[in-house]
Amino acid sequence: MSDGQGTKAPWLPPRWFIRLAWSVHRGLYRVTGSRVGLWRPREHRWGTLLLTTTGRRTGEQRSVIIAYFEDGPNLVGVAMNGWGEGAPAWWLNLQAHPDASVDLADGRRLVRGRAATDDERSRLWPRWREADKNFDAHAARRSSETTVVVLEPRPGGGSPTP
Repeated sequence: MSDGQGTKAPWLPPRWFIRLAWSVHRGLYRVTGSRVGLWRPREHRWGTLLLTTTGRRTGEQRSVIIAYFEDGPNLVGVAMNGWGEGAPAWWLNLQAHPDASVDLADGRRLVRGRAATDDERSRLWPRWREADKNFDAHAARRSSETTVVVLEPRPGGGSPTP
């Protein structure tokens, strides 16, 4: 569900193509020893991070590359599932086990994930809109509101596990 006007949704590639692109991105990150695939956000542009969560059913470590921007010490993402219905697995995992780790272009951090409060969401959503002119139109494809996720730093610095 969008916060914006009822504009026509822009074209999205088929789901299989989006999933293939995600796999290639993760593969490139792995093959290059993490030298390629993550970047820091810039003005009006999001960055990418590798989020490692604990699986809610298996207890195993699960990693996914997501878009983010910085909000003070916090990292902010959106729980989208390729703009499809349903919450992404990483968000379901974070809800069950909020402690996680992120790999950024400049190192690793321990974080604790949570949904943004209503006030935070009202403030943070427009920043996503600035980074992607089609953001509201893509969000309108979903029947439910897209969760804004806040990854807060937690004590412990750079431990390798969530």
